[in-house]
Amino acid sequence: MVDTTHVLFLRDINLMIQIFKNIFSRPKQGGIFYNKIKVIVGFPPQDISLYIEAFTHRSISKKNRETGKRLNYERLEFLGDAILGAVIAHWLYTESPNEQEGYLTQMRSKIVSRKNLNNLGEKLELKSLIRSKTKDSKDILGDVFEALIGAIYEDQGYEACRKFIHKKIINPFIDLDQLENQISSYKSLMIEWSQKNRKVIEFVTIEEENAEENIVFMSSIMIDEKIIAKGRANSKKKAEEISAKRAYFTMQDELSSSK
Repeated sequence: MVDTTHVLFLRDINLMIQIFKNIFSRPKQGGIFYNKIKVIVGFPPQDISLYIEAFTHRSISKKNRETGKRLNYERLEFLGDAILGAVIAHWLYTESPNEQEGYLTQMRSKIVSRKNLNNLGEKLELKSLIRSKTKDSKDILGDVFEALIGAIYEDQGYEACRKFIHKKIINPFIDLDQLENQISSYKSLMIEWSQKNRKVIEFVTIEEENAEENIVFMSSIMIDEKIIAKGRANSKKKAEEISAKRAYFTMQDELSSSK
């Protein structure tokens, strides 16, 4: 005859063991990954799975067994983008009490620009933690950086995000005097100059196939129906920015004299 008391005792022991495993166990990426995240964010993560998701590119994302949704950094990136924008906006508001809305918007745009976020991600050495099948992960550093902020928000809350952004970004890297002289968009600069000087500006962008049969974009910037410069890239936006940058340096003397 089975001793029910003994069976219940063993069941309770197994239950306690499982509870302790759930509390203290880490995912497979724990250990080195956990310690690196701890150093980057400045505190011990409570839910390491959030950070694993924040560094997972869609090229290797897997479906969640419970929800059926693919887990990658995109949702956390969306959240982090909003949190970063709010923290930067509040800092600019308090740091520049005499500046108007236009200046504040311009400075925020420069701080959260893709180029700037990619540079910040590189300085924080995020690249080594990214799980991706893409050849060059430098272009997604800004995305991962925002996803990391989203993970911090979900894991620790808004105040932890604010402290992280101030400690790791604003204090060591953001200089408003330098930002004022930094060109964040050559395309916007060329359009503004053209409008100011009553010039007709146009970007003509077409799709092409390169030798590897990949789609690339060729953009020509035209001012008063004259081609000034061309640019080629894997996206329309980048191609137009490249052509605008080349036009800027080609016309630098004319641009400077008309300021």
